[in-house]
Amino acid sequence: MRRREFIAGLGGTAVTWPLTVRAQQQAAKLPTIGFLVAGTPASHGKWVAAFVQRLGELGWIEGRTVAIEYRWAEGRSERFAEIAAEFVKLKVDVIVTTATGAVIAAKQATSLTPIVFTTVSDPVVTGLVASIARPGSNVTSLSQQTNELGGKRLDLLHKIVPHLHQVAVIYNPANPSTVSEMAEVHAAARTLSLKIAEIEVRRGEDIAPGIKSLQGRAEALYVLTDPLVAIHQLLINTLAFEAGLPTMHARREYVVSGGLISYGASFPDLFRRAGDYVDRILRGAKAAEMPVEQPTKFELVINLKTAKSLGLWSPRRCLPKPMR
Repeated sequence: MRRREFIAGLGGTAVTWPLTVRAQQQAAKLPTIGFLVAGTPASHGKWVAAFVQRLGELGWIEGRTVAIEYRWAEGRSERFAEIAAEFVKLKVDVIVTTATGAVIAAKQATSLTPIVFTTVSDPVVTGLVASIARPGSNVTSLSQQTNELGGKRLDLLHKIVPHLHQVAVIYNPANPSTVSEMAEVHAAARTLSLKIAEIEVRRGEDIAPGIKSLQGRAEALYVLTDPLVAIHQLLINTLAFEAGLPTMHARREYVVSGGLISYGASFPDLFRRAGDYVDRILRGAKAAEMPVEQPTKFELVINLKTAKSLGLWSPRRCLPKPMR
């Protein structure tokens, strides 16, 4: 009996092993997406989830019909090149990125692997594509029009905050996108007769002293979108609130975490639409021939609790109607 059991056990092993090898071989053949996320799961996780959900709707089920390699740069721009090089070494089928600096690093790492960006302010100005209609390289996807909205955000802040004369702008000068938007903000400030006080942040440690230095120098704080800023959004809003500074942002999430107002493209929508680009590329489309698309969904969001606490809202005072 023991002999028969032993032989049966061997037979079971002989059957199971080839099946396991076959499953591993099938998994290894899955199309692979390398996702270079500029922030953290906390700061970017919801947007990444929107992308994955859209892929699923298009038939790309993670672990079954497609594999996704996630790498979180945690707001450290120096990691972009390292992660991009890793994806090239892994021979992923497409690279997805979430910030201008990350796209630049990916493009420098490869001219062959298709690159889909989810959020870039102006891909033409930054040299990522030849034109919106015909990118002409391995890079394409969606522009968030950050620069074009800079003036509108500053104008909104000017209308909401009484007696506004000087606005502080917090930004990361290592990010080409924020540098470009800063130029737009300065141009709008001249039109509105506002003064600008710049706060440069290259590390998380720069944020607290930068905001604390604003005492008596500004009546509001304009926060330029950046992965470093994104992972410290709660700290920025807390310090700004303590200093009595109303804040302007580009993303809804910053207002949910205590900021005053945001106006910009819907990031969940941009990430979902990036899934459409990846779907087409995995089915044979060429990135060079896929036009860069513009946002179609914008959100104006106001935190009324913050507005009341800062004395900017009352039943008699009208604010722009927030979009839900």
